[in-house]
Amino acid sequence: MALNLTPPTPFTAEEIVKDIQEFEGLQALRMEGNTIGVEAAQAIAKALETKSELKRCYWSDMFTGRLRPEIPPALNSLGDALMLAGARLTVLDLSDNAFGPDGVRGIEKLLKSTACFTLQELRLNNCGMGIGGGKILAASLIQCHKQSRENNTPLNLKVFVAGRNRLENDGATALAQAFQLMGSLEEVHMPQNGINHAGVTALASAMQQNPGLRILNLNDNTFTEKGAIAMAQALKHLNNIQVINFGDCLVRPEGAKAIAETVSEGLPILKELNLSYGEISADAALAVVQALKNKDKLEKLDLNGNCLGEDGCKAVKDMIEGVNMVDLLGSLSDDEGEPEDDEDEDEEDNDEDDEEEEDVDEEEIEEEEEEEEEEESGSNKLSTPVSAPRPPDVSSFLSFPSPDKLLKLGAKRALLVQQQVDVTDARKTAEAFLKIASVYKEENNDVKNAVLDTIDTLLRKAFSTPSFQGYSFVSILLVLLGLIKSEDKIKPVLVVPGHLYALEHVVRQDYFPKENVAVLEAFMSR
Repeated sequence: MALNLTPPTPFTAEEIVKDIQEFEGLQALRMEGNTIGVEAAQAIAKALETKSELKRCYWSDMFTGRLRPEIPPALNSLGDALMLAGARLTVLDLSDNAFGPDGVRGIEKLLKSTACFTLQELRLNNCGMGIGGGKILAASLIQCHKQSRENNTPLNLKVFVAGRNRLENDGATALAQAFQLMGSLEEVHMPQNGINHAGVTALASAMQQNPGLRILNLNDNTFTEKGAIAMAQALKHLNNIQVINFGDCLVRPEGAKAIAETVSEGLPILKELNLSYGEISADAALAVVQALKNKDKLEKLDLNGNCLGEDGCKAVKDMIEGVNMVDLLGSLSDDEGEPEDDEDEDEEDNDEDDEEEEDVDEEEIEEEEEEEEEEESGSNKLSTPVSAPRPPDVSSFLSFPSPDKLLKLGAKRALLVQQQVDVTDARKTAEAFLKIASVYKEENNDVKNAVLDTIDTLLRKAFSTPSFQGYSFVSILLVLLGLIKSEDKIKPVLVVPGHLYALEHVVRQDYFPKENVAVLEAFMSR
C-alpha cells in the first residue's frame, strides 16, 4: 500500500502528517518535490513512529530550497522514527538532495540499524557526498553488513546508485570495501564521480565478489588503460552481466582490446556495451565488434565519439553488416578522427600525471574543494630528484580544476585563461566559467581574488565580443546548473558553493547585461 505525497506544489507539513496518520498498512511513502524543514520533519517523524509496515521510502528532492544545515537534523528525525517503528526497509531513495557529507551523517545511524538489515536498493544519486561522505557511507554499510550477519539476516543489497557525487578515488575505494563484503549487488551506478584508475581498480576487485551483477554503469570516470584492463579482468568473473556502460571513460585502445578479449571468452547474456568517447582506435573498435559477433542477446553497441577515422568507421560498419548487427550499432557521427601520434603521447603523459596526483595519500576531509587541494599536495612525487616540478598550464587547470593550479598560473592567470577559451562560443565560455568558479574559497582571499579576477577578465571579453550571444550563455549556464532541460545532450555539473558565489559577483558587474540578470534571478530564486 503506497502513499504518494509528490505534489505539483509542495504539501504543508500538516497535510503530510494527516495523510500518513490516516493511511492504514503504509508500505511505501513518496515525498519527492517537497520542501521539508526541521520542524516539518519532526512532525512527519512523529506520524511515522507507528508505521511498522513501511518498506519503501522514495524521498528524493524533498529539501527544495532548504539550507544545507537544515537537512541532517531533518534526516535524523525521520531515521529515528523508522527505527522506533520497527520498520524493515527494502528501498531508500534520497537522490537529488545535495546534502553533502553532513547529510550522510544524518542517515548514518539509520543505515547501521536493523531497519536497514533488509535493504535491497540504496539510491543516493546527485547528493554531493564528496570523499568524506563516501567514506562515512562505506563505513555505515560495512557496519550494517557485520551486524546483520551476526543477526543471521545478512544485508543483501542489490541496487546501489551514487552518480554525480565527486567520490573520487578515496570515496570509491572505501565503497569498494563494502561491496566486496556484501557480494550481493546486481546493479551498480556510479557515473560522473571523478574516479581515476586507482579507484576503478579497487571497484574492479570488488565487482569480482558480486557474481550476480547485471548492470555496471561507471560512465564519465577516467579509467585509462590501467583501469580498463583491471575492469576487463573483473568482467571475467561476471557471467550474469547484461549492461556495461564505460562510455566517456577514456579506456583507450589497449583497454578496449582487453575488454574485447573478455567479451569474446564469456559474458553470454550481454545486452548493451557502451565504449563511447574513450579515445579508442579503429583496430581496437574492430576487436570489440569481432568479440560480439556471437552474442545473440546483444541489443546495443555504442562506439561513438572515438578515434576511428573515416576509414575506421567504414571498416566497423562493414564488419557490423558482416555479422548481421547493423541495427545494434549506434551512431558514429561524433567520431574524433584518427589521432596524431605525437598528440596521443602528450595526452597520455598528462593523464598519467593527473592520475598519479590522485594516488597521493590524503587527509580525511569533508569539503569537496579542500579535497582537491589535498590531491595537489602530492604532485612533487612525480619529479625526478634532479628536476623541479613543471608548473601547471591553463589546459591542465581547465581539465582538472583546483585552487592550487589556478594560483600557480601566476599573476597573468586571468589573461592566460581568457586567451585559452574561445569566447565566441557561448557553451565553451559557460563551461569555463563553472570550472573556474568551482575552486572558489570564501575563506581564502588569495584563491577568492584569483577566481573573481579570472572570471571578470573572461566574461568582460566575452560580452564585449560582437558575435557573443549573451542569452545563449545564460541558457547554457542554466542547463549546466541543472535548472532547465535541454534537447542537446549536455550533462549538468555538480553545483558547489563557488558557482553561486561567482554568479552573485558577476551579476553586479558593469559588463553583465541587466536583461540577463533578470533571467538568472528568475531561475535561481527557485
